[in-house]
Amino acid sequence: MGPSTLDRFLARDRLIVILSLLSAVAVSVAYILAGGGTGMSSLGMSMDTGPAGALIAGTPDMVSPVVWTPGYAVVIFVMWWLMMVAMMVPSASPVVLLYGALQRDQGAWPALEFLLGYLAVWAGFGVAATLIQGALSAGGLVSAMYMNLATTYLAAAVLIGAGLYQLSPLKAVCLDHCRSPVEALTRHRRTGHAAAFRMGLVHGGYCLGCCWTLMALLFVGGVMNIWWIVGIAVYVAIEKLAPGGRRVAKVTAIILIVGGLVLLAGSLSTGA
Repeated sequence: MGPSTLDRFLARDRLIVILSLLSAVAVSVAYILAGGGTGMSSLGMSMDTGPAGALIAGTPDMVSPVVWTPGYAVVIFVMWWLMMVAMMVPSASPVVLLYGALQRDQGAWPALEFLLGYLAVWAGFGVAATLIQGALSAGGLVSAMYMNLATTYLAAAVLIGAGLYQLSPLKAVCLDHCRSPVEALTRHRRTGHAAAFRMGLVHGGYCLGCCWTLMALLFVGGVMNIWWIVGIAVYVAIEKLAPGGRRVAKVTAIILIVGGLVLLAGSLSTGA
């Protein structure tokens, strides 16, 4: 195979991976904008509550226990998983493409298998988020209308907890992994059957360790609040890809902690 023919094959494989990444994000975004299978309009809810979310903005709300059927639990899981795909794949795409380049002699499949492993980790997060939302809903602690926490005490705890985690050693280790993909892929190299899938699991695990508390913030602003979804997705990309991402993480920690304390103080003063 001549150099020009090889270049065409490599370009084709890269195009397949890029189109797969774009398709995954596009389908996920469209699904969330359509309401995530819940029968509610995410755009409508976001416009009603604004960037602050229903709880913080004081938007009139409906909070009541929700009866969860197995079918409804599946709907919520799919919503969470595809929301994670829409939010996390854009910032993970450079690593997927890098892994594909390192395995370019095997075609497009290693990169796609790596992506499947990465998405499997976030499917696991989707299961956990669904179980937590179900438990909170059963206790009347989550809004049935806007899917946000029903009390400012809980919201403040999530904000403060997320801020403290931003300063933790585990966060630092996971963020360093995500920001240095070449070193990470070399250090955690896997061989043998399903090696690419297992590499995707490893990278996804570090990514989850880096971002899970940021995703928990959706319970504060509203699980399907487009303002918060886009804001967190953009922030994650900045934290992972921008030159000053490490410093941004520390500044964000202070903002989250102060925001949580202000919200808590307001709750104590009003007795809400």
